[in-house]
Amino acid sequence: MGEIERRLAERELVLPAVFAAPPGMRMTFDRVRIDGTVAYVSGHGPMDGSRPLMVGKVGDPLAGDWLSQEAGYEAARLTALSVLASLKHELGELDRVTGWLRLLGFVNVAPGFTATPPVINGFSDLILELWGDRGRHARSAIGVAELPYGIPVEVEAVVRVDGR
Repeated sequence: MGEIERRLAERELVLPAVFAAPPGMRMTFDRVRIDGTVAYVSGHGPMDGSRPLMVGKVGDPLAGDWLSQEAGYEAARLTALSVLASLKHELGELDRVTGWLRLLGFVNVAPGFTATPPVINGFSDLILELWGDRGRHARSAIGVAELPYGIPVEVEAVVRVDGR
């Protein structure tokens, strides 16, 4: 077991099944695309395989499926685990990720909700817990009207990997 997986186990965190296209949809893109020592991670949400773990908009208690800012933070943590599952699947071990370069986070928001950075902190905080300073990254956190399958958060990433 590598160092990152040991840290996940210490926190009692389990990686979900690797993102899979929902029934009837085919994957026309790579979850992770490696070019030399850089890996580009496609947008992921809080998913276990093809099953969303959370759905709804962040910030409007009057909306049907709504989530609090704190629940949005948890959705971002679950999204980080989904990204880690894809990285592990592609790389074989998470210790091959040597640095986190950039995140682009989208939050499915109710009109008027603007606290997207604290929501995406759920992703960033977990990466920093696991990688320490090597987890520091540039980031954007954007509010959007809708996300695929009603998920509350989607994040794409650019990471540095060892060249093995």
